[in-house]
This record gives sequence, C-alpha cells and structure tokens, in this order.
Amino acid sequence: WSQGDPRKVIYPTDSRGQFCGQAGTPLEKKPLLFYFNILKCASPLVLLEFQCPTTQLCVESCPTKHLTLLKAKLSLDKKDQEYYKQYCKEGTNFSKMSAPEILREGLCPAMLIPSQAFTRRCLPALGTLKGVVVVGNETTLDDGVGDKVNATDLLDAAKKSNVVVEARQVAMRIFEDYTVSWYWILLGLLIAMVISLIFIVLLRYLAGVMIWVMIVSVILVIGYGIFHCYMEFANLKGDPGADVTIKDLGLQTDFSIYLQIRQTWLAFMIILAIVEVVIILLLIFLRKRILIAIALIKEASRAVGHVMSALFYPLLTFFLLSMVIAYWAVTAVFLSTSNEQVYKVFNNTECAYSRDTCDPKTFNTSNITAECPDAECLFAFYGGETLYHKYLIVLQFYNVFLFFWCANFVTALGQVTLSGAFASYYWAYKKPDDIPAYPIFSSLGRALRYHTGSLAFGSLILSLVQIIRVFLEYLDHKLKGAQNKCARFMLSCMKCCFWCLEKFIKFINRNAYIMIAIYGKSFCPAARDAFFLLMRNFIRVAVLDKVTDFLLFLGKLLIVGIVGICSFFFFSGRIKAVEEAAPSLNYYWVPILTVVVGSYLIAHGFFSVYAMCVDTLFLCFLEDLERNDGTAERPYLMSNNLLTVLKKSNEPTKTVD
Repeated sequence: WSQGDPRKVIYPTDSRGQFCGQAGTPLEKKPLLFYFNILKCASPLVLLEFQCPTTQLCVESCPTKHLTLLKAKLSLDKKDQEYYKQYCKEGTNFSKMSAPEILREGLCPAMLIPSQAFTRRCLPALGTLKGVVVVGNETTLDDGVGDKVNATDLLDAAKKSNVVVEARQVAMRIFEDYTVSWYWILLGLLIAMVISLIFIVLLRYLAGVMIWVMIVSVILVIGYGIFHCYMEFANLKGDPGADVTIKDLGLQTDFSIYLQIRQTWLAFMIILAIVEVVIILLLIFLRKRILIAIALIKEASRAVGHVMSALFYPLLTFFLLSMVIAYWAVTAVFLSTSNEQVYKVFNNTECAYSRDTCDPKTFNTSNITAECPDAECLFAFYGGETLYHKYLIVLQFYNVFLFFWCANFVTALGQVTLSGAFASYYWAYKKPDDIPAYPIFSSLGRALRYHTGSLAFGSLILSLVQIIRVFLEYLDHKLKGAQNKCARFMLSCMKCCFWCLEKFIKFINRNAYIMIAIYGKSFCPAARDAFFLLMRNFIRVAVLDKVTDFLLFLGKLLIVGIVGICSFFFFSGRIKAVEEAAPSLNYYWVPILTVVVGSYLIAHGFFSVYAMCVDTLFLCFLEDLERNDGTAERPYLMSNNLLTVLKKSNEPTKTVD
C-alpha cells in the first residue's frame, strides 16, 4: 500500500514518466498523450499496456490537420509555427534551429497527422472513403523527410484500429441505450422483485398447486419460445439474404443482422426443443420423488412464513461481500501500481545497448550516446529489480487468496445463520410456540459467538483449493505457447480434478454448516457426521435433494421467463398499447439482457434462502428418521404432511388417569 500509486492506472505517462493531466502539476492542462512517430507502435494494445518505442509528450489537444516540420519552418504564417511548436519538447528553440537539427536532436516529430483522443491517447483519425482507408480525407501523407506514407500503413501500425473504432462505437451505442432506458430497466427489476415476493408468499399457502403450476408454466413458456422461433424461421423463407449462414456472415457489430437470417432462429428453436424434452423426461421419471419434494417445499414454505426476516438476510451478505470485493480491488490496484519507473534505451539504428536499462539523469554523459548517437533514454514501463518487485506476483496471489477466504467466510456465516433459524423451527415440539422470538438474530449471535473458528476453518479449506485452481489457470496461460502436449494434458487433468474437488468441498461445507447450526459441534466432527448421514441416505440425497433444487430452479426460470418475455415485447415495440412509451434504442437486446440477468440475480437471492431452508429441513428430516421411531417416547418431529407422504405416523400420547 505504501508503495502503490493509483495515478499510474488513471493517467497516461510521457517519456519522462510524468503523469498527463494530473491536478497540481505543470501538466495539469495537458491530459492527452501524443506520439512522435505512431508508425513505431505495433498495435493499440501496445499503446495501452506497454511503452511505444518513440518519444511521447503530454499535450492539450490532439493534432487536427496534416503538417510536416519542414512546411511549418518554411511557412510565412506564424500560426503554423506556433501550432507545430506545441507538439515539440519543452524548451525547443523552434525559430532558431533548422529542421535537420531539430530532427537530429529528436525535439519535434517529423510530421503531424489528424488524430483523435482514445483512452487519453492521440491515435490516427482513421476512416474510409469509398472503401479506401484515409486519414483526414487523404490517402497518402508526407512524412516530413521526403517520403510518402500511405494511410493503410498507419492502419497496419495501429493494428487494425478500425476494429477498435467500431468497438468504441458499439460501446457508445450501448451507453446511449442505457441512458434512455435505465428507468425502464429499474422498473423491470422492481417487477421481478415483486413477482419473486408474490411467488414466495403464494408458496406459503399454495405450495403444491404452485409447484405444478410452475412446472406447467415453464413447459408452456419454453413451448411458446419454440413456436415463436419457428414462426420467425418460416416468415424469413424466401427473403433475400435470409439463407446466409452465421459462419459466412462472420462477426458483425450490428447484432440485429443475425435476427434477419433463418439459421439463427433454427438454432434457437433446436436449443429450446432440447431443453423442453429434457425437462419433460425428468418429470416423467421422477414423478414419485416430486411428491416428497413438494411436501418438503411445503414445509419449507411454512418455515419461511414463520421466519420472514430470513428473506432479507441476503442484503447483509451482499453488503459484506461488497466490502470484501472493494478491499480486494483497492489492494490489487495499489499492488499493481507499486512498481518504479523503468527507463530503456531506444534507438533507430543497430546498437549494442538497445533495450538496456538506463538512467535519464546520467544518460547524456554516458558512453552510450557516443557509440549510439541516435539512442534515447525513454520511460518504458513500471517495474523494478528489487526483491520486492520480483515477488510482486506472490503478493497478488496472497491478496486473491485473502479475497477467497473472506468471501467464503461471509457465505458460510450466512449459511450457518439461516440453518440455525430454520433448524429451530423444525425441532420445535410445538410450532410455532417453541420457535425463538427472533430466530435470525439468535442464530447470527450464536454463529458469531461460538462458531467463527469453524467457519474460518471450513472457508480456509475451500480457499486453498480455489487458489490452486487460480494458479493452474496462471500456469495454463503461461504455457499456451508451449508445444509439450504431455504437460498440457496433465495440466488439463489437474484443472478438471480440482474443479471436481471444489464442488465436493462446497457440498460438504454446506451440510457441515447445517450440522454446526443444529448441534454446535466444531467443523471436523460436523463435516464427518453430515457426510456419513448423507451416505446412509444416498438415494434420498441423490434424488430428493436434487429434485427440490430442480423445482426451485424452475421457479427462477419462470420468473426470468415472465419478465424477459414482457421486456422483449416492450423494448422491441411489439405492444401497440405502449409502443409510444418504449424508448428508441440502437440495440433493444441491451435492456432486455440487463433485465433478464438482473431478474435472475434477484430471483436467486430470494430462492437461495428457500434452498438453504430446504437443505436444512432435509438434513433435519434424515436425522429425525434415524433418531426417532414414532413412539410416544421418541415421536417424529416432522410435520403431519411429511408423515403422510412417507406413510409414517406417531403413536398417540398415553394419558394417565
């Protein structure tokens, strides 16, 4: 933190390592970076990430016209000389020195070309005129030293910067769409939240009916999607250009073009048909287990109804996760900007010292200038040769590891808190009289007072696996150019194994936290008990638990489907009643996609509480079956509905006369 400087991320730096546009410095009014010879830059990516091997200056504005140094020197118009002088090094005696002397000393660029500011850098203002690449309506430019430069050379030097310009235009159009539709997007997300709340409330009273309505609705929604895709596919038959394939069309910045070809709608139709068939087959083969799952969801609905404050607990989790993410991001920025300025030798001719590290203060008095007259000591990048800088990547890995650990701890705290509240409902002999007055606060207090060590230990195990996965991805990135197929194969196998291990540990941790909330045990005994309890009931776990997860997923899918279809018809202007109210958009899929993703996250937030309730009640249900037998001494504590579905019963309590 003490070595970090976030200004290195915000401001571009000139050849001396000074920040362009930084407040309180002489360059405060010069926010843009200008390159003496843009042809030496390989691509825009080099401009953004590394130093281009040419002199760079901070300037107030980018050049707007083509002008060579020789023309500026010979011009009788003082304005041309003053205009050119602002793109020369500070202290240059422009009027007394000749053009060859200025170029030999590297004080000014040989020519200026029309440029535009992009990410605070002056890049050539490339365009097209009748299919020909031009710069300022010119196809060739005088480079100031007697040669001609084609506009296509600038295009190659900028690494097809027309793609960057198009990407920038797309980004601007998307931004414009957000500015005119943000309130409609918020309204759509609000509707998604209201629908989720209504869904939860209806589950409280009509769980069985709602589940079957939800299943049928999902099938109908997907069925309508298949029908709509087929109608679009059929309507495009015979239209000119509609039979073009996606492969032949290639990548287009105007995504609406894809909706004008039949293959797009055919692909959508096939995908939806596959999803529809899979859902129907699952429902047919799991129909008996669905009845038990519905009974479990009904019980979960009653539990959530008695612990309504649980629906708002995800807000606390979101707030804590936001703090963790903010701390990790700020620390990562400070670490990545804690390097020192590194200067390198740049030259045009052959030189033994080329790209060697140099010191700009002593460069002019060194023997390098004698052996390489045209060499310059320019700022290259931020780095360093100290022990700290060599192990900077280790500190970044440690920061990522801390992020995983803290994020997993926050998630674990939420799981234990919700599990404790719902377990207090299940094990209450008389519901709801024996439930604590404030179950969420009571459970949170127990978790913070007694179980922080267990939560930290469980989170640590998961975080170690996750950081190993990050390290393997880092190695994979480094070995992408390697030809050793055996090493790549082994690395892919390790990535797959650790992915499976992470999923397994998440499953074990989740159930261990439930056992911790029920019995107050430490992590290892709780994880062992949960694991063996689940293994003794493997069939129930494999089928029943996954069926409930599937049903809850259908609920999220239904909410997203309802909001997504409504937003599609609204933003595409297909609802005549509100056609005038719909905003005019460049890409109507931008607000639709935002609403769909936001709706899923909102629905997931509500249903995650429901899922935790179902998992807790499921483990309590298994424990109840093993510990009790329905006798008067050991009666089942599950609801009568569950007893009926399982065909079990409690013996009537004997009364003493």
